[in-house]
Amino acid sequence: MAPLVSAWATEYQKRAGVQVAYNAVGSGAGVQAITRRDVDFGATDAPLTPQQARSANGVLQIPWALAATLVSYNVKGLPNRLKLSGPVLADIFLGHVKKWNDESIAKLNRGISLPDTTITPIFRIDSSGDTYAFTDYLSKVSPEWKSRIGAGAQVSFPAGAGGRGNPGMAGSIKRQDGTIGYLAIAYVFETELNYALVQNKAGKFPVPGIPSTEAAARTVTSLPADNAVSITDPPASEPGAYPIATFTYALAPQQSSKASTLKPFLSYAVGDGQALGRQFQFAPLPQLVVSAGQHTIAQIHP
Repeated sequence: MAPLVSAWATEYQKRAGVQVAYNAVGSGAGVQAITRRDVDFGATDAPLTPQQARSANGVLQIPWALAATLVSYNVKGLPNRLKLSGPVLADIFLGHVKKWNDESIAKLNRGISLPDTTITPIFRIDSSGDTYAFTDYLSKVSPEWKSRIGAGAQVSFPAGAGGRGNPGMAGSIKRQDGTIGYLAIAYVFETELNYALVQNKAGKFPVPGIPSTEAAARTVTSLPADNAVSITDPPASEPGAYPIATFTYALAPQQSSKASTLKPFLSYAVGDGQALGRQFQFAPLPQLVVSAGQHTIAQIHP
């Protein structure tokens, strides 16, 4: 998220002469900062939980970006774009599937010689929107994951090793043979990590990117009052949809002494600013979501 917000800030200063400072501290820290009102606005890749919303006391959620979380791996002898499914991923991160030549992986990758390498899952130890997207997806495709682990920005993974932030995750994956983890799409492409093609509900294996992320977002037909909506594991009606996509939210107090400055910047971000997202693998927001965001921004007042 940080590269996009930085690009927004640079462009918006040229347009409006207003300087916007943004620190990339992770979704959890962002929620805490806006809850304490240490900042004028925050951001999170995970919608506020009911408890967080109560604690934040009057904070609005504004969907302002759309991207994907990728599954990356480092296994000697395996090509890029190995095929995996949601249930298999759940079993890997639950510790049930322990070897890369497990039959469940082999069935999805006929003709590929899979090594007898031990699988080491890598997960985020800090609060992360990518963790939310990944566990939200696993909770939809695996009853055991839903009942034992659940979805959240920070959960207790039963198997593997932890890494902090996208850099920590990438470093852990690169250092050890047999690893698998999840990272933001822009970071995967930037670091040239191998990534999996994840099977969607239509039985397809769409290549992650802007078109498949847009396809997932097209399944949204309405938004609730708080704008919190999940687009992981989208319906089969969109066969080209990537199954682990998510919205990112700006968090702004409904009552703010800087309302007259904050509202135009947020309106720019969900409007004209969307054009800057493509260079960072962010897909443009659907018009329905843009309208909902603008309606919410209008509620901010001094």
